Amino acid sequence: MATTFVHVLLVFLHVAPPNTFSKRYSPLINAWVYPFFEQNWRLFAPDPDSVNRQILARTAHSGSDGSSQVSGWFDLTAMDDAAVEHDPFPSHTAQNMLRRAWTSYVDTHGSDDTAHTERALMMQKYLSNIAAQRVAGRRAGTFDFIQLRVVTRPIAASGPVGGNRPTTPTENRLLPWWKVTPHGN
Repeated sequence: MATTFVHVLLVFLHVAPPNTFSKRYSPLINAWVYPFFEQNWRLFAPDPDSVNRQILARTAHSGSDGSSQVSGWFDLTAMDDAAVEHDPFPSHTAQNMLRRAWTSYVDTHGSDDTAHTERALMMQKYLSNIAAQRVAGRRAGTFDFIQLRVVTRPIAASGPVGGNRPTTPTENRLLPWWKVTPHGN
């Protein structure tokens, strides 16, 4: 009962207009709300993506002799798409987890892949954990590092070709290597 009350109170303070109490305790409130209880209005006013993102991961393992083994790229987006396509009742969590983690990462990091805030660091860890768990579930072997590459392609506008929108080039973003908890056998 007490946990429910605290949860409702913290979420209320998060969505309420700024006030003295919410400003004073914003680090505590944000630590509770993000990333699991985040509130947004996209359910009521959706803004569909105008790009297709392909998120790929590769892993590295450092041997005791100092050698390093780097895997090939593993397509995390294709794995998500296949899971949704072959499931008659796909989970919204499974469909959106990786995409939302990437969006939150970009929102907190921008084009710079350096975490400047605690929230940015948390989103970086969240994204790397999702990728590491998915790769570990599909590949044999151990790894200590993970690197992501995100290929963003614009979705062509409907209607007459060459409308008023300028074409956006394909973006290929390579993130730095991140140390992860050792995964695999």
